[in-house]
Amino acid sequence: MATGRFAALLASASLLVSGAALAADIKPALIYDIGGKFDKSFNEGAFDGAEKFKKETGVSFRDFEIQNDAQREQAMRKFAKDGMTPIVAIGFSQASAMEKVAAEFPKTQFVIVDAVVDKPNVQSVLFKEGEGSFLVGLLAAKASKTGKIGFVGGMDIPLIHKFSCGYVQGAKYADPKVEVLQNMTGTTGAAWTDPVKGGELAKSQMDRGADVIYHAAGATGVGVLRAAADAGKLGIGVDSDQNGLFPGHVLTSMLKHVDVAVEDTFKAAKAGTWKPGILVLGLKEDGVSYAQDQYNKSLLTPDMLKAAKAAADDIESGKISVHDYMADNACPS
Repeated sequence: MATGRFAALLASASLLVSGAALAADIKPALIYDIGGKFDKSFNEGAFDGAEKFKKETGVSFRDFEIQNDAQREQAMRKFAKDGMTPIVAIGFSQASAMEKVAAEFPKTQFVIVDAVVDKPNVQSVLFKEGEGSFLVGLLAAKASKTGKIGFVGGMDIPLIHKFSCGYVQGAKYADPKVEVLQNMTGTTGAAWTDPVKGGELAKSQMDRGADVIYHAAGATGVGVLRAAADAGKLGIGVDSDQNGLFPGHVLTSMLKHVDVAVEDTFKAAKAGTWKPGILVLGLKEDGVSYAQDQYNKSLLTPDMLKAAKAAADDIESGKISVHDYMADNACPS
C-alpha cells in the first residue's frame, strides 16, 4: 500500500490555512459514521489509519461512534470546543453538520470523507470507487461459472450506485454476456447495519444463479459474505481487506484506502502542511485497489490477475474510461 502519493496530494490540495504554527498543537479526532469503528469495513479502515499514525508518532487521537444523526453535530462541536484539530468525519452523512460547525470554528481543521464541504478550513476527500469496482467486477465475471454475478448495496443512494456501476462495467468488459443481479438493502441509515437482510438478499441472488456476490453495504455486507460462504459460493468484500473473514470464500475485496487518507491527513497536520480543498483519489493515486493475500491466493488465477493488471494500467492511462454514476445519475448499459 503506497502512501507517498497521498502525502503529495495532501500537500497540494489548495491554499494553506494553518501552517507550522499549529503543528505542535495537533490534537486529532475521528468521528465514525453509523456502523461503528469495528464494522470490518469503511469505519474500521479509518480507525486503522488513525491507529497507525498513533503508533508511528506517539500522538494520541480521540474518536466517537455515532449512534444517531443528532450526535454528528454534537460530536464535532464538542471536539472543536476541546481544541481538537484536525477533526475527521467519516461518511457523506456528516456534511450538513460540518457545514455548520466548521463555520463556527474557522481556525479548526476539518476533513470529511465522501462529501464536499466548501469551507476555507475543510478538506473534502473523495474516492473513485468506480475504478476499484471495475476491477473486482472483471474478476467476478472471470471467476463465475454460471455467467451470473450479484451486487448488494447498503443504503440506496448515488454513492453506492457508483460502486455498482463500476462493477457492472468491469464485469461486462470481461464478459459482455454476464448477467449482474442487484439489490439495495434499504433507504435509511439502518441499511448499513443489517447483516441478516444482507444474507437474505445474497441468498435470493444465489437462488437465481449468482455464484459471485460483491457488497458495498458496511456491516450489512458481513451477512452477504457469510451467506456466500455457507452456500459454497464467492463473496467480494469492500473498503477494508475482508478476505480473511471467510477464507477461501472471498474472491477479493475492493480496497478504498480510507486508512491511508486518515493517516496522511494527521501527518500533514502534524507537519504543518495540511491544506483545505477537494482531494480525489483513484487508481492512479493509490486511492483504490483490490486485495491479494494468503486467503484468496488460490482463487485468483494468473489469467485473472493478468487481465486485472492490464485493465488497471489502461484505466490509469485513460485508455479505459470508467463512467462515474454520480456525474449524471446513470450507468451505461
